[in-house]
Amino acid sequence: MAFKLNNIASKKQNSSSFNIDKILKKEISFGNSFSNKKKEAFYTELSVLLNAGLTLKDALILVSEEQKKENDKILIEKIVAELIDGKNLSDAIKNKKEFSEYEYHSLRIGEQTGTLLKVSKELGFFYKRKNEQKRIILSALSYPIVVLFTAFLAILFMLQFVVPMFADIFKQNKVELPWITKKIMSASILFQDHWGVFFILILGLFLFRNLIKKKEWYQKYTSLLILKIPFVGEFVRKVKIAQFTQAITLLTGAKVPLLNGIQLTKKMIAYYPLETVLEKVESDILQGKSLHQSMGNYKIFDKKMISLIKVADETNQNETIFKRLTDQYNQEIEYKSKIISATIEPFIILILGAIVATILIAMYLPMFKLSTVIS
Repeated sequence: MAFKLNNIASKKQNSSSFNIDKILKKEISFGNSFSNKKKEAFYTELSVLLNAGLTLKDALILVSEEQKKENDKILIEKIVAELIDGKNLSDAIKNKKEFSEYEYHSLRIGEQTGTLLKVSKELGFFYKRKNEQKRIILSALSYPIVVLFTAFLAILFMLQFVVPMFADIFKQNKVELPWITKKIMSASILFQDHWGVFFILILGLFLFRNLIKKKEWYQKYTSLLILKIPFVGEFVRKVKIAQFTQAITLLTGAKVPLLNGIQLTKKMIAYYPLETVLEKVESDILQGKSLHQSMGNYKIFDKKMISLIKVADETNQNETIFKRLTDQYNQEIEYKSKIISATIEPFIILILGAIVATILIAMYLPMFKLSTVIS
């Protein structure tokens, strides 16, 4: 029997009942001062202490004493104070911006089903996986980004200082310039005259992107564009699928019916192609289709994933199968991150090397004519 999610309350309501419709209209965000790394430690320590037989209040007091930052300690102490006033843990975190609605409902369901210990442990694993994925992505992209940034600064330096120096020499000696040299000098003059405009334009694009990043049309077209990028598109898809399987593993472990798990998860992923597909999957399930039959109609899911979910449907082992899928996808993500890093680095170096070489060649071609004139 599925939970009646239409009775679940959103954070803006004072009622203790659930309201899934209002939840799903608001995107779940993890971007706050109580970072994913801190949440991993928080839920892991909480589950260990609860497993040791401590009460929830005593466990939270011990966790608060271990906090190094005063703000984190005050946050947990406020939760303890609300527990003393008679609230549940889920109600205590409900109106705190440091915690997401996903955590609220996971803990709420854990309290209702008597699986709070398991839910807190799974939340610890959930954030551990997210942190590992972030580390893998940063590891794959950090060196290429450093190379790109350094080369970009080198190109700007050449346009600002090196090219004008050569331009003065050519002008004084009235050397006839090749076409490519004229274009590079024009780019240099344009940059010198309008570098402030370029800076404001870049800053404006960044701010504009932050304003529209939650718009449906922006998410749709950017996600489709990323999917078409070789290696990167497939990598991003697998990261999002891994996040989906992690979330379903947590919720099924807390005895949440699969349909309700999909309802709670689809807005958490923040990935337009997966969100839209999960809406269709939910509709198919309500019409009587099994999960694997519905997911098999969409290319975003791998065939091996559909095969394992078919086994889960037939054996009623959703938690075990989704946990296995999560492990598999995380292994693939780590492997693909190494491939991307190994592929992007030489590609960036090649492109930027070509740009620098073009500038140098453009500057040195007239030098040969100049040496002829001088001789």
